[in-house]
Amino acid sequence: MAQNRYSRRHTLKLIGGSLAATLTAPDISRAIEPQFPAGAIIRTILKDLPPSALAGGPTLFHEHLSHSYSMSIKISDENRKIREDISRRAGQSPIPPTGAQARPAAEPYALEGLAIMVADIRATKKDGIACIVDGGHPDTDASIDFLKQLSMRTGMPIVASAGYYFGPFYPPDVATLSEDEIAERFIRQVNVEPRGAFGEIGSSNEITQEERKVFRAIGKAHLATNLPIYTHTAPGALEAQQQLDLFESMGVNPKRVAIGHMGTVTTPDITVHTALCKRGAFIAFDRQGGNNDTLNSQMVLKLLDAGFADQLLFSSDYPGNSALLKRNGGPGWSRTVTAWLPKLRAAGVKKEVLHGIMVNNSRRFLAFVPKTQIDERRRNFRASDGRSR
Repeated sequence: MAQNRYSRRHTLKLIGGSLAATLTAPDISRAIEPQFPAGAIIRTILKDLPPSALAGGPTLFHEHLSHSYSMSIKISDENRKIREDISRRAGQSPIPPTGAQARPAAEPYALEGLAIMVADIRATKKDGIACIVDGGHPDTDASIDFLKQLSMRTGMPIVASAGYYFGPFYPPDVATLSEDEIAERFIRQVNVEPRGAFGEIGSSNEITQEERKVFRAIGKAHLATNLPIYTHTAPGALEAQQQLDLFESMGVNPKRVAIGHMGTVTTPDITVHTALCKRGAFIAFDRQGGNNDTLNSQMVLKLLDAGFADQLLFSSDYPGNSALLKRNGGPGWSRTVTAWLPKLRAAGVKKEVLHGIMVNNSRRFLAFVPKTQIDERRRNFRASDGRSR
């Protein structure tokens, strides 16, 4: 009797097509729903949401939905320079780029074209994605108005971010400003516009003095607002622990920090990842759905075996490459779920674990109690208690 034969690629595609739905199966959700502090919210650009509102599917905690084509070229160029410098120091051939920024002449660059973005994000929503965090801010040409329009037209909750990227993108006056002045600028940014995180806050492999100043300013702004922080590390993530050192030096709880791009290392060694987890931070595999997945899956399996499932975050840091758009036959913003997670499932990772990472960890990371609520509760407590504390 003839038997149906499926290729590995076809099997993974089938897994990916149903994975977003199975991640949110009711029995799983009830079993592992996390607890959140009283008053905790996730701040999207249209409204504040209770964490429970995003329990229905994965949240992509680090993506890009808005910046200019010229900015995409600058980002690619700066990261290429860093990769070439790393390779030169190691006596190696240049590390290949993670993704070219391509734009067909017949259409606008995706992250500038609202109609293009609306179509792809609607398709992403159909794939089960519950929320997307945009990693841009004014110094990378991200438009809050563009994001609002995109969210309104698609129904996709979007979290906008605040801060600065890394050294080459800083406004010129950063060199003359103090930490406190920069921190006040970030605080004003989140008070004027509905931004739900500080990120992606970046550094060079050898963190510069200006970058250190900005990291300390972000730490101060976090303490004033309670917004979570996620970072950008240079290729290889050599400065990952130094980033956390800087935040901790300002009094930031490591549990409120996600160290980014921890999948860009070139070996399956997880020494640094383990050290960051032991300190309490989230670690991010946030360029998934591409060439690095095989190496990264080895690392993730080791981290799961070591008991760090609650500190992993997954996303794709989608660069807006036109060839990757769903309209052009690519995976679009769904690729973390449709391309990366099936590889972990095929490696034996259980649905419950992936649910915990994609649905619960991202909500635990993003959820915060606004500082004004904390201050108000303290005032009410003092008034009812009758004593000064």
